[in-house]
Amino acid sequence: MLDIRLIREKPDLVRERLATRGGDDGAKIDEVLRVDGERRKLETALQHLNAERRRLSKEIGGKRAASGATAELEARVREVGDEIIDLNKRTSVAEEEQNNLLLEIANLPHESVPIGKDPGANRVVRSWGEKPRLTEPADHVALGAKLKLFDLERAAKLSGSGFICFTDAGARLERALINFMIELHVREHGYIEISPPFLVRRDCMIGTAQLPKLEADMYGLEENQLFLVPTAEVPLTNLHCDEILNIADLPKKFVACTPCFRREAGAAGRETRGIIRVHQFDKVELVKIARPERSYDELESLTGDAERVLQLLGLHYRVVELCTGDLSFGSAKTHDIEVWSPGQNAYLEVSSCSDFEDFQARRMRLRYKDSQGKNRFCHTLNGSGLALPRLFAALIETAQQTDRSIRIPEKLQPYFGGAEIRL
Repeated sequence: MLDIRLIREKPDLVRERLATRGGDDGAKIDEVLRVDGERRKLETALQHLNAERRRLSKEIGGKRAASGATAELEARVREVGDEIIDLNKRTSVAEEEQNNLLLEIANLPHESVPIGKDPGANRVVRSWGEKPRLTEPADHVALGAKLKLFDLERAAKLSGSGFICFTDAGARLERALINFMIELHVREHGYIEISPPFLVRRDCMIGTAQLPKLEADMYGLEENQLFLVPTAEVPLTNLHCDEILNIADLPKKFVACTPCFRREAGAAGRETRGIIRVHQFDKVELVKIARPERSYDELESLTGDAERVLQLLGLHYRVVELCTGDLSFGSAKTHDIEVWSPGQNAYLEVSSCSDFEDFQARRMRLRYKDSQGKNRFCHTLNGSGLALPRLFAALIETAQQTDRSIRIPEKLQPYFGGAEIRL
């Protein structure tokens, strides 16, 4: 969430930067300031009453020591006590109202983010490799059916539309990709592998800003007090919630592979055909917890770590810097990595690498002690490294041969246990 002191001291700046996102978050600033003013008045009144009660108690003690009358003072102490109880309740209500308002306000875009209202204003930063020259390439749906890599009909029989059942060589290829990426990020990029729970508490979802904004898209259990993870970002970033870390231990770098569960599957159309957009998919996730002054350097290296996967697999891709209007709710800056899909004749997003600055850390009370011994909020970052099954689709479409067999990239062959897939 945003720092209330920043809103209090520079409300026009906050409104201006929120306006670049579009939406009406800027209009919520006035309401936050109103509630903040009321809360502070209540807290001031509470401080005065507590001071009065201490003074009266001391005065009563003095009179008792001198055998003086104290009934009138004691009556006033009881009145003050009742007023304190009432003010405590009103202060708690105001604090909750202010907190709820802050939870609904998006992060401020970093000043370097291009201003725009939709993806049309996004900026291509760089690209790698070249589009493969294929004559009438088959898409992943046709390839999957021919080579029996996945069974969408039986997946629908089990779970409904928007689910995948990888089969035989397809299941082996997915597992190989996961193992390849985990090993790369652990051995070459220095991440610590975590195998987290797939159910997380409501507080964890609030901490990483999935709630309350995206609650309708999440799979909730136990009256929405537990949730199936929408991404491993949630458990990984929350590993150190409510903690104060040592500056010498930063940055912390975690990697995990989990299934990701999301209700939203998009509108009907080309993007929902096959395995491009589904309700459940596996994803290798990268998370960093960093010092603020190193935050954006860490974003660049995190993006590079995710790019390395595609480079080693020989897949053409581009890196796109999102404009203000296309940023996610909690992100201050995001680089999308889009891999080329010959069968779709389009780029597919396989990673969003984002810097949230201290937006998530404030929600989860994640801090570190700096060199002067002062507690400061950490910066948090995350990115897919990478997401399946879009990577799967782009890989088999790019690696298809004229006879529709699949050539396995050299770096992946030890994990797959072979050099090709054919009937």
